Amino acid sequence: MKSVDIVVPVYNEEVELEDSVVKLRSFLEKNLKNYSWKIVIADNASTDSTLKIAKDLSKKLSGVTFIHLDKKGRGRAIKLAWSESKADFVSYMDVDLSTDLSHFPKIIKALEDGCDIAIGSRLLSKSKVIGRTLKRELISRCYNLLIKLTFLIKFHDAQCGFKAVTRRVVNELFPSLLDNEWFLDSEMLIVGEKAGYKIYEEPVKWVDNQGSTVKVMKTARGDIDGLIRLFKTKPWREIKK
Repeated sequence: MKSVDIVVPVYNEEVELEDSVVKLRSFLEKNLKNYSWKIVIADNASTDSTLKIAKDLSKKLSGVTFIHLDKKGRGRAIKLAWSESKADFVSYMDVDLSTDLSHFPKIIKALEDGCDIAIGSRLLSKSKVIGRTLKRELISRCYNLLIKLTFLIKFHDAQCGFKAVTRRVVNELFPSLLDNEWFLDSEMLIVGEKAGYKIYEEPVKWVDNQGSTVKVMKTARGDIDGLIRLFKTKPWREIKK
């Protein structure tokens, strides 16, 4: 039986954390029966009661564990959790569960069928996006178009918080990824595709979380800086599969 780790990176998510983990765990029990799975709450130096809630959940719910980082950074949390994992497949999803969980078995199946990286996409023709503001939609589409034009890649949505990879990708690709923040998603996909890894995109139903704490413009600046770095350094040329 193949194993799957599902990482949920969190920073000050005391309001949503318990309900989301309980919902996710219930879904996995019913829909991922052919795999050995584990939920890993990755606390990003939270200053509220998030860490205490994570500890409590790990004690009372089987299949739920946690790690704690003293420094912020979603990318840093994903890197640590995935590198420490022993699972065949590792994944992560945003704590608000904006992406419909029905898509999760499909991206794991894609990995088992031979893909290296599997992602949810909000920008495919069959995707369904609910409640997203026009501003955020335009920023997302312009950003992904910029990636396509700059790097001549095929994937459509770099930023959807719903991704999974094989153990081989963690071992071979991740040592070359430098970002510890939000740009890690884009970096993984750009470098991965340019290095020849096979990427699967699942059109998803995605519901915007109006309470999201993501700083859009600050994140966008970090993304642009990351794109400039990749364009200059072209790290995929050094990756040996």
